[in-house]
Amino acid sequence: MELRQLRYFLVVADELHFGRAAERLHITQPPLTVAVKRLEHELGVPLFDRTTRRVTLTPAGKAFREKIGAALDELDEAAGDVAEVAAGKSGKIRVGFVSSASYTTVPEAIRSFREQRPRVDLVLAPLTSGEQIEQLLDGELDLGLVRDPGPVPGLRLELLSTEDLVVVLPESHPLAAVEEVKPELLEGEPMILFPYRLMPGFVSRVLQLFGHLATPPVVAQQAIHQETVLGLVAAGLGVSVLPQSVQRFHMPGITTRPFAGRPQTELHVARGGDGSPAVEEFIACLKGGNAN
Repeated sequence: MELRQLRYFLVVADELHFGRAAERLHITQPPLTVAVKRLEHELGVPLFDRTTRRVTLTPAGKAFREKIGAALDELDEAAGDVAEVAAGKSGKIRVGFVSSASYTTVPEAIRSFREQRPRVDLVLAPLTSGEQIEQLLDGELDLGLVRDPGPVPGLRLELLSTEDLVVVLPESHPLAAVEEVKPELLEGEPMILFPYRLMPGFVSRVLQLFGHLATPPVVAQQAIHQETVLGLVAAGLGVSVLPQSVQRFHMPGITTRPFAGRPQTELHVARGGDGSPAVEEFIACLKGGNAN
């Protein structure tokens, strides 16, 4: 049974006249008649009563028309949906992001993307860089916003933005009064950082700032989320080094100071390969532009 046969049947069922049906289909009548007879043979029942004066549907033909008409409508709708997904006009994209990106890049990109692609379901997941890389490689994310990732086999990385690193201190800390903090001033200080496994690039970037010291800061506490790091600093459990965008998160009990030499951290867009048009559009929104 061919899809063409079913469409031919529906047109004949609408017209109840093989000649008019053939004209609608832009074919001659003989192949139309053959196609309908073949369909009836495959089904094992007559679909039309034919006389020299008229064509009518049999009871089986009426039931078949109702079922096939609904099925072909669903098939046409599915084909349209697939085309829209392929064009990036509908569907779903899964995006991971580090918490610091939620203060800067992500909110405006979401607003812009929803204006451009209102029918695309945007699934957002706040995740560490390590978690995102695992899920990108497993195909569970379409793209991610990761910090200081370094080369990752199997992923495409594109620099999105850079920002200064700042020292985060309890308000009562003696260094809160200095203009900028040199690495030497943090010798032996208890430090609060992310677990290396979850943010390996960022943690390495921070620790290398103190690599020349005889007594580098000691990682006294680890926390997964940036907000938790800030809370531990506010509680006086240590100091931290975070992206400058943390200054937008107003938490009582902490202050930030510039780091001497203005070392920077990088935010990258990561993906497994060539993305769909919707993915490309979201990346364009992250950059402040439009893919179209």
